[in-house]
Amino acid sequence: MAGEQALIGSIDQGTTSTRFIIYDRYARPLASHQVEFTQFYPQSGWVEHDPMEILESVRECIAKAIDKATAAGHNVVSGLKAIGLTNQRETTVIWSRSTGCPLHKAIVWMDVRTSSICRKLEKELSGGRTHFVEACGLPISTYFSAVKLLWLLENVDAVKEAVKKGDALFGTIDTWLIWNLTGGKENGLHVTDVSNASRTMLMNLKTLEWDKAILNELGIPVAILPKIVSNAEIIGNISKGWPITGIPIAGCLGDQHAAMLGQACRKGEAKSTYGTGAFILLNTGEEIIKSNHGLLSTLAYKLGPKAPTNYALEGSIAIAGAAVQWLRDSLGIIKTASEIEKLALEVDSSGGVYFVPAFNGLFAPWWRDDARGVCIGITRFTNKSHIARAVLESMCFQVKDVLDSMHKDAGEKGEVKNDKGEFLLRVDGGATVNNLLMQIQADILGSPVVRPADIETTALGAAYAAGLAVGVWTEDQIFSSGEKTEKDTVFRPAIDEQLRKQKVESWCKAVTRTFDLADLSL
Repeated sequence: MAGEQALIGSIDQGTTSTRFIIYDRYARPLASHQVEFTQFYPQSGWVEHDPMEILESVRECIAKAIDKATAAGHNVVSGLKAIGLTNQRETTVIWSRSTGCPLHKAIVWMDVRTSSICRKLEKELSGGRTHFVEACGLPISTYFSAVKLLWLLENVDAVKEAVKKGDALFGTIDTWLIWNLTGGKENGLHVTDVSNASRTMLMNLKTLEWDKAILNELGIPVAILPKIVSNAEIIGNISKGWPITGIPIAGCLGDQHAAMLGQACRKGEAKSTYGTGAFILLNTGEEIIKSNHGLLSTLAYKLGPKAPTNYALEGSIAIAGAAVQWLRDSLGIIKTASEIEKLALEVDSSGGVYFVPAFNGLFAPWWRDDARGVCIGITRFTNKSHIARAVLESMCFQVKDVLDSMHKDAGEKGEVKNDKGEFLLRVDGGATVNNLLMQIQADILGSPVVRPADIETTALGAAYAAGLAVGVWTEDQIFSSGEKTEKDTVFRPAIDEQLRKQKVESWCKAVTRTFDLADLSL
């Protein structure tokens, strides 16, 4: 590794908050700062962010984390070698090249306003919902950036006008941040990385370039799209006007791909990140595996312009930690998210209550945007502890649905097992501090769950990519980190197979009750 003072910064821009973390050359976090920002819900099913507020959250996080590191005696000015960036994926922004101002609020990944566009495309295109799967690995869904972009092109006059004038720039949040960090309207760099590009529904998975046939069929002008780069290379330097200047941005990954790198997942290994949603990825190596069970074929990471491309199977769950936030903010059952564990521990089961958080439809493996949330099995016996436990169980059942599909698609050869013949699920994200949640997950899976000592693996993955690009770390050093398990916590299943089977059958029954509910009268 490089000298003692080698530091790497990581911008972790999530769905509800932004963080900046400074790591030393041993990948230990030295200082960090986090800022929450506003989510807007202008209509039912619509979710938006203010791109300018996100930009300011990044500025504040960088400044305050540097202040903390400096106060702790670290020389950030001379020690900081590079910045890595990781971000919420699919969230879509269009802005003016000349003014630098957004032309509309960012449309967030979980927003479902594009349902009618998706249905229209499915009817018009010869391949229906799977028309683009061969090229980009993704079905037509409200989830992906392309249909959000179509909505903006069709419904926002300022966007139509800017496109006509050649003044419009499209990007996911990584692109928006990099453009601003490297100069903005004063020659800012308009780029995205392969992992974020793979979530737009516009990038060809094999060529790693924008797919001309898809762009033509959707009527999206290539001129508004950013240049695609790898996950670990020097993209450009931070410009004047930021708390740090001249430092290279050298790593960029979508949040789930960053978590996969932070967990050091090699081929055949899987991780699940529990945040607002939950996201399970299985590294399939240099092979693109097509799913027959409702999963996405996507990119895992490409650690340099000439490095091999690793692919993955992914199952995305729209609502995980967001259901806990709903209990807190909308129902007032808990005052803080951390209270849910204590409340759920007051009962030893959910009392036959099953909660399916299909607030904005269901993602993998169901792909039903007509689904809506249900809570069933309620009796006079039911209390708030049963509901709290059912909410935790809902996350774990959804993860099992995805992993079962992965096992079917990848087969025995596609999975790495330990010397006991066990398939280990690596977990990370804020919700994993909940020991009850992790135990329920192991019980429902019937296999071990491994929680690393540092659960903030998304930010760590972005730091790894940047450090790799500037020579602070090698790939061998990064991937050997996944073998250090003495500080990890392992949760093993503690219920019998018969009970597990019965609970899974009841869950599946509950899921079917959510279908075809989107048009319920207000």
